[in-house]
Amino acid sequence: MTVLPNSSGLVMDEPLLWEKGKKGRNGFSLPRRDVDKFPVDKKLISKGPDFPDLSEVDVIRHYTRLSQWNFGIDTGMYPLGSCTMKYNPKLNHILSGFSGFTHAHPLLPDHLSQGALKIMALLETFLSEITGMDAVTLQPAAGAQGELAGMLLIDAFHKSKGSHRSKIIVPDTAHGTNPASAALCGFQAVPVASNENGILSSKAVADIMDEDTAGIMVTNPNTLGFFEDNILEIADIVHTKGGQVYCDGANMNAIMGIVDMKKCGIDVLHLNLHKTFSTPHGGGGPGAGPVCVKKHLEPFLPIPRIIEKKGTLMLSDNFPKTIGKLHGFYGNFNVMVKAFSYILTMGAKDLKKASQLAVLNANYIKEKLKEIFYLPYDRPCMHECVFSDKHQKEYNVNTLDIVKRLIDYGFHPPTIYFPLVVEGAIMIEPTETESKEDIDRLVDAFKAVVEEAKIDPDLLRNAPHNCKVKRLDEVTAARHPCLSG
Repeated sequence: MTVLPNSSGLVMDEPLLWEKGKKGRNGFSLPRRDVDKFPVDKKLISKGPDFPDLSEVDVIRHYTRLSQWNFGIDTGMYPLGSCTMKYNPKLNHILSGFSGFTHAHPLLPDHLSQGALKIMALLETFLSEITGMDAVTLQPAAGAQGELAGMLLIDAFHKSKGSHRSKIIVPDTAHGTNPASAALCGFQAVPVASNENGILSSKAVADIMDEDTAGIMVTNPNTLGFFEDNILEIADIVHTKGGQVYCDGANMNAIMGIVDMKKCGIDVLHLNLHKTFSTPHGGGGPGAGPVCVKKHLEPFLPIPRIIEKKGTLMLSDNFPKTIGKLHGFYGNFNVMVKAFSYILTMGAKDLKKASQLAVLNANYIKEKLKEIFYLPYDRPCMHECVFSDKHQKEYNVNTLDIVKRLIDYGFHPPTIYFPLVVEGAIMIEPTETESKEDIDRLVDAFKAVVEEAKIDPDLLRNAPHNCKVKRLDEVTAARHPCLSG
């Protein structure tokens, strides 16, 4: 019998530091004074901040207890679909913390920045090799900014041909930021529905592609977890009308070392270093969203760009067709170091294996959970699988109730209610870093929750029960958010 984890252990209440402090307590012993005492001019003395007096043990226990209220990838599985929340090896974080990297100032001259520039130049080369594309910019600071860069590149390309196109095709299985990125560049997003297999049909794209359409934004693999099988035909249709094919590569974790994106007809591709290549994800950053392009779009890449001149690497702005700057400096360098370390450590063989294991784990979960959840598309998936709460409706239990109760079993909830093409969606991505034993515990927890729904639906509707924070009033929270402490 599988023993399921839960969060019903020791969870302590913790007061504010101001409530814990007592006058006269001290957490630091000043070294013995080796100079004469000298009074400070009273004009220079201010009251200062109202800091509480605390001992060392007060401070340590306070922050340790607060940390135990959190859940992170170091705590357990983080099965967020479409987000690739995989465990990141600590080695890559250690290397990025070397003083030569952390103390390097972005305004240092090129001849004093050769190590940093070499890492960046090599990382561009690695990403070109992994994706099959011709040129790379590391400048975008996040995936959404990578999308924006891709749209700006396509817009600049058309304008260089004397064409001013106004529309972009966006599938219903795209990431939600895609139409926003297109709109920021002045494009009108034209929706196209996926077919009965959860992918785009060539005919659907051909029916709406015209000479006023700048191109298409394809997420591949898409948010249903499927590879777009018709991508070659779709790319041909778009190219025949003079359009460009943008690919949202946020789900690259499923196809590293397996798919050549250039041969798929992709013209511009963004990647998420903070999802696929072992860098922090969530909490607002830092992120990195490199953009890879075919040769014909290279002149439009943002500046500065890394070039080599007389054996010296340098940053250059001398690219007259560029879309300009996207970032204050070149990008989030510390993130690049982590990704560089990850790629070097893994090598081509293990990068490919990581994708294969991610796909294997997702398909394993799909087969195990389709016994209890409705599976709208019963076919092999890539990195993630999508279910719905259709079978649980008869117990007046919905997706939100299910995942809230899952928290009581010690698991972070998966992504829910996305993609929108599946009503009551439950979207799970285990990634390659989870073992079969941990995946089985997640499956058993889901099965236990579904059984509870049949017997006591209120148990789910009032969950979670064992957490520091109980069930929130989400409607009130959305309408009247409390943004202060």
